Amino acid sequence: MENTLPEPFRELERFVPIWALAAQNDREARRRRSARDDRKAFYDAMVPRLPAIIEYLDRYPLAALPADARRLMRLALAAAEIAPTVELYKGSVKVPFSFEETRFIAVHGDRED
Repeated sequence: MENTLPEPFRELERFVPIWALAAQNDREARRRRSARDDRKAFYDAMVPRLPAIIEYLDRYPLAALPADARRLMRLALAAAEIAPTVELYKGSVKVPFSFEETRFIAVHGDRED
């Protein structure tokens, strides 16, 4: 997979091989097996850029995203999916007083984008 992002977001390219995964199930598995510090570093890099990322992605219809913008969208999705673990659970992937999350199956979790 190529790692380039649109020019305004090139500083985020180091996260592409790790977090810009096409399927929700793959992103969730990455989130579960990643280290707390890695999730926090990704979160800290992405959250301040999310308004600009969303504004940039809004230029395109979803079905017509260029490859670099699609990678950027995947990073934004991964950031949204890890945010609760950072914001609510101090980086833990375990949600207190909850079912084991692998019991929940995303109906379209293997579908790419």
